[in-house]
Amino acid sequence: PEKSVVVGAGYIAVELAGVLNALGSDVTLVLRRDIALREFDDIVRDTLDKEMVRQGITILRDTGGVSSITASGDKKTVHLASGDVSTVSDVDCVLMATGRKPLVEPLNLPSVGISQSSSGHIEVNEYSETNAKGIFALGDVCGNVELTPMAIAAGRRLADRLFGGVPGAKTSYEAVPTIVFSHPPIGTIGYTEQQAKDVYGEENVKVYTSKFANLYYGVFDIPFSDKPPTAMKLVTYGPTEIVVGVHCIGMGVDEMMQGFGVAVKMGATKADFDSCIAIHPTASEELVTMAPWGLGPQETGAKESPLNGANTLPKGKVESKL
Repeated sequence: PEKSVVVGAGYIAVELAGVLNALGSDVTLVLRRDIALREFDDIVRDTLDKEMVRQGITILRDTGGVSSITASGDKKTVHLASGDVSTVSDVDCVLMATGRKPLVEPLNLPSVGISQSSSGHIEVNEYSETNAKGIFALGDVCGNVELTPMAIAAGRRLADRLFGGVPGAKTSYEAVPTIVFSHPPIGTIGYTEQQAKDVYGEENVKVYTSKFANLYYGVFDIPFSDKPPTAMKLVTYGPTEIVVGVHCIGMGVDEMMQGFGVAVKMGATKADFDSCIAIHPTASEELVTMAPWGLGPQETGAKESPLNGANTLPKGKVESKL
């Protein structure tokens, strides 16, 4: 479409605004409030906001949402509830990405007494059990971490417990890695800086940040300000600096987050990150060389400490050559 309007502030809205813009459409992103991805850490949220504007996406803020859409021939006019701009006219495509509600009405849940929240989501305990004996629910209908891999993991654990002979099997909804396929992509796991301060107290939280242009763009003869940005943040807690949040935006972060997610789930500390030799030249090496490097508390979250040059692989029949 020549001219597109995307309404929403979440994953789908920023992803498809980026796709349409990259394909050459004149894109307007309509936000009900001031910025997209409000629940994300500010380093990725603010970096994406500036980059979308730099790429030519028009962002209308504090609109209160769309009040109506009218059509004249093949063109549409989007009327906004409030804000500095009241309408967006001559629009070819309007994409509504304002969120979803669970489609559970056809199931007639009240007939068997299944409890639902005020939003309509099915209420379950940590084992995916509803309040009705023998009836289980998982995935987006429960409203807890609405991601496909989360639902798959919950389903696997439920099947393990019910049919696989694994008593007590359940999945964790804490520190779930996730990707936003925006332009550039975002990868994140754990607490944002603000969430960590709310949970642990500001005095117990230390953050490490880095902003740069990916080396891929090093040979491009363009100003630094025109190069797509990369920004990264480690959020740590306590005197041992346990990493409780990793937040990245930039080229390739969608592929690097899975491995760092394992480290966070295992309780890695900043010192554990620093102990891993950097892979050069990559963007991911920034996460294991965050300044000040190697000067924090030498404490590990690992079962076998990797600090101070220690070897951690299990001993074999012959001496390790790794």
